[in-house]
Amino acid sequence: MSQPNTAQRLSAAELCARLIRFDTSNYGEGHSAGERDIASWIHASLKHAGYAPQIVGPTPARASVVLRINGKDRSLPALLVHAHTDVVPVEPSQWSVPAFAGHISDGYVWGRGAVDMKDMAAMTLKTLLNWAENGIQPRRDIVVLFVADEESGGEFGATWLVANRPELFAGVEAAIGESGGEAIPLVTSSGETRRFYPVATAERGTLQIRIHATGKAGHGSRPQPGHALQRVIAACDRVNSYEWPLHLTGTVREYIETIDRALGNSPDLSDEEGVTLAIQRLGPAGEVALATTRCTATTTVINAGVKVNVIPSHAEAQLDVRCLPGTENEVIAVLDQLVGDDAEWEFLAKHSPVSAPYPSSWFDAMRDAIQFYDSEAIVPPMCMGGGTDAKAFATLGISGYGFAPLAIDSEGRRPSGMHGADERNPVECINGGQKMLERFLTRV
Repeated sequence: MSQPNTAQRLSAAELCARLIRFDTSNYGEGHSAGERDIASWIHASLKHAGYAPQIVGPTPARASVVLRINGKDRSLPALLVHAHTDVVPVEPSQWSVPAFAGHISDGYVWGRGAVDMKDMAAMTLKTLLNWAENGIQPRRDIVVLFVADEESGGEFGATWLVANRPELFAGVEAAIGESGGEAIPLVTSSGETRRFYPVATAERGTLQIRIHATGKAGHGSRPQPGHALQRVIAACDRVNSYEWPLHLTGTVREYIETIDRALGNSPDLSDEEGVTLAIQRLGPAGEVALATTRCTATTTVINAGVKVNVIPSHAEAQLDVRCLPGTENEVIAVLDQLVGDDAEWEFLAKHSPVSAPYPSSWFDAMRDAIQFYDSEAIVPPMCMGGGTDAKAFATLGISGYGFAPLAIDSEGRRPSGMHGADERNPVECINGGQKMLERFLTRV
């Protein structure tokens, strides 16, 4: 095992590979692996560099690392930088390389967390080590958080910290975290390549619900119309098949229009046909837009029955519902109508959508850092289809941006495999992104 004092000599990509070697799989329901070990290693690396980090968390096993670095002008609002250290579990049989070996080859860092999000943790750590080595002090206070339990809702990570250690975030006005600032090369209608670095200024809300019903148990050979499982299935079917209306927030509209115009097109977003056509022209960048033009609801878990020949007396289903900023109350009303009287429902988790100010000086500073290294970069705002720890920090009045920059790879490699097999991230993307991140954090 590498000793903490070797961290100073590693590049951001090499640090990412080192962090991947900690198996920090988060299995949900309070079960995880390795969060204490990775927190101890990061803590020791920072302490060796001369910092005074803290290990915090509800239990030793669910450890996070926090550090406040005093800025030159302490009258300025502070900035939070957060990167989660846990990862989703893997299916080893699906991988062509060991998922936790931290292997570097073919221009990639391979392993679980290479994209989500030990790359950002590594880039942040590298920035702090560079500052310590070169005696650099940022312009404002920077609070850095290497946080546990993001992949399972944050009960033992960000949510716990906000509820139990709010003083750690005193004076923080804005935050940066995952899913934003990655280079996306696209070809224009005239054959030129343009590079886009979307920065997230909004996130859809996460409304996880449970639908359940009870009834009379019976023998499977004697069907009972309207038994509990049948009613739950019917309710889920109504929700799954509901066509949520198109809803373009200002962020999503600007994202689509900015990219489509830069590609040489004239988007017309006045109707659904025009929106669909514009999104199709965005290529890979259209995947994000497609996920944020309407709300979604998906049944993901059904539980019922004890034996094949027994009609169950109870059935339940769990659904993952995502709502756009400004639509939460409407979505809840629709869900209530769709479930109807056949079953009951309640929230398993309710995290409202969030938005950060745009335009803003924070966004401008992110764009400037990107364009310093890529003068032709186009930086539009973006709404994330999923969610991050930004929702927890929003309860403290902290505006969250998705900014974990990744530079362009000279051979055209792209990050891939997030939450899937063979997760990998180009070395050039990570090392170049770290330079962008360091410039932003130093000057913002």
